[in-house]
Amino acid sequence: MAHLLNTSFIPSSSPTLRPRNPTILIQTRRAPTRIVAKIREIFMPALSSTMTEGKIVSWMKSEGDKLSKGESVVVVESDKADMDVETFYDGYLAAIMVDEGGVAPVGSAIALLAESEAEIADAKSKAASTSPSSSSSSSSSETTNSAAETVGPTVVAAVAVAPPQVKEAASLSLSTHPASEGGKRVVASPYAKKLAKELKVELGRVVGSGPSGRVVAKDVEAAAAAVAAAAAVSVGPTASEAASVAAKSVGIELGTVVPFTTMQGAVSRNMVESLAVPTFRVGYTFTTDALDALYKKIKSKGVTMTALLAKATALALAKHPVVNSSCRDGKSFTYNSSINIAVAVAMDGGLITPVLQDADKVDIYSLSRKWKELVDKARAKQLQPQEYNTGTFTLSNLGMFGVDRFDAILPPGTGAIMAVGASQPTVVATKDGRIGMKNQMQVNVTADHRVIYGADLASFLQTLANIIEDPKDLTF
Repeated sequence: MAHLLNTSFIPSSSPTLRPRNPTILIQTRRAPTRIVAKIREIFMPALSSTMTEGKIVSWMKSEGDKLSKGESVVVVESDKADMDVETFYDGYLAAIMVDEGGVAPVGSAIALLAESEAEIADAKSKAASTSPSSSSSSSSSETTNSAAETVGPTVVAAVAVAPPQVKEAASLSLSTHPASEGGKRVVASPYAKKLAKELKVELGRVVGSGPSGRVVAKDVEAAAAAVAAAAAVSVGPTASEAASVAAKSVGIELGTVVPFTTMQGAVSRNMVESLAVPTFRVGYTFTTDALDALYKKIKSKGVTMTALLAKATALALAKHPVVNSSCRDGKSFTYNSSINIAVAVAMDGGLITPVLQDADKVDIYSLSRKWKELVDKARAKQLQPQEYNTGTFTLSNLGMFGVDRFDAILPPGTGAIMAVGASQPTVVATKDGRIGMKNQMQVNVTADHRVIYGADLASFLQTLANIIEDPKDLTF
């Protein structure tokens, strides 16, 4: 046995085997492990399935700041919303590699996190050697340090909103910010910081009303309003000056070329992708007298017309599942297990489709409350991915603008979209041959012809017409 192990086997009566020569014990003792501090990358996260690059809205921390696990570091603008990015590790924000306003591809490094203060200098050198462009959408970073690791950031509710542009016309003397710690870094919410930057309000002179004097959005808006009020009492401008101010107030300079925002770029890609899908359109006219009467009756309870239309559509889709299906690979299609109604919402510089999930199963009052919540979050750019990318059927309503009929482009990955026009009084012939007046609404449905056929849409629209013209089931 001993010769097989190539060592000596010494029997002992003791239950514990000890080497006879003490020097052997010293030689086999393992050297203590040397802990090496690490430099980790904070990379651009994928905040949605369609996101290929992200824009840095604002850095919530500065170089040299100490970070704790789970702490928000940066606000990133995706193709649909603004999100806070957190770190998984304690450490120090050693180097910012992509400045505010810069764009970086998903997965590329945007900053370096040092484990200790002693590693900050090394991290800065590493950042200087890689030097990714803060405005390039095709830059990438490679990890050359064997001790470097990638930090997987998490995404939490976004806090940035695109507010109206307000120009500061006069200086405003405000109290010193109680959360500025004697003139040092101001404590403010990420949204308040972004808002202050866009409204050109000096945060250090704004008194915060949040916890511990934290500056929140309403504080910045109040300061901007005070500035505007001060400007209003100043000497009135000349006609040419007024025209110049009016042109600047809308933020448009004629003759300039403006690159797409992140959201506009995503919309553009989706629209081009939709051209590959063979679609067809079917129109239908609904009589909405009963629906209008129901709306007037329950409007005071917080019910919206959008929620009524979504509920009616969902109930009709439950009877025609093929219209709620989707084809993604061109070889098969899926009967979706849920009826999730996506509704298009126009935003400044883009379009987003918040989703009313399981709209056929939720009562109209809860559906209306949910819709209001989604709209508020959409306009504040706070929607989470599951709140805008899980739709199975889309509604686009331009009726509130007086549009009587229009066509909509099919969003990729869905089977159909319905364009809804305005409900308008229309002269019609009654069943007894007389002339009468009824409120009527025209809709056009665009569908994926690989999966849905004309007879499918016609049958679906007939069912929907019956629900809208006799809407008693909508309030159950």
